[in-house]
Amino acid sequence: MIRIAVTGPESTGKSTISRQLAEHYQTVWVPEYARAYVAQLDRPYTRADILTIAQGQVRLERELEAQAHRLLITDTELLVTKIWSEHAFGTCPEWILQRLESQHYDLYLLAGIDIPWEPDPQREHPHLREHFYQLYRQELQSREWPFVEIWGHLPYRMTQAITAIDPLLSAPRGRYNSPKV
Repeated sequence: MIRIAVTGPESTGKSTISRQLAEHYQTVWVPEYARAYVAQLDRPYTRADILTIAQGQVRLERELEAQAHRLLITDTELLVTKIWSEHAFGTCPEWILQRLESQHYDLYLLAGIDIPWEPDPQREHPHLREHFYQLYRQELQSREWPFVEIWGHLPYRMTQAITAIDPLLSAPRGRYNSPKV
């Protein structure tokens, strides 16, 4: 199974890209568990919720992977939860940090911040998108995880994503050279 993670700051088109990539490749995508979880809360989320959200995301990914056709697209992953937790609470649950060490995706698509902010009751930081973008980029680089940055309007982001993913599908497993960033 080839695993692709779409990551980045709020309101950068991650869900749209994930859904459209899944349609393009005729596979499934894993939605962001946090959106559904937070939507059903009748209170502000807490530090304890962060761990529940992370575990729910991992569980949902595992469940949907069984339905995937050669390629699994995830709309967010534990790096998002780590950065979110550290910003909101100053720390990150140890379970998330440990899981991050063994988390594996064949490619991360880092969504750029050059599209307009779309207000949403769950989105919190329109003025910090550049800050968060740099945090994601630094984390991906320091962990030496393969990633490409996708920018521009949605059709162009799709083209960039497909251009990065297609070689994964045609390369013998383990023989793909990560895209250069």
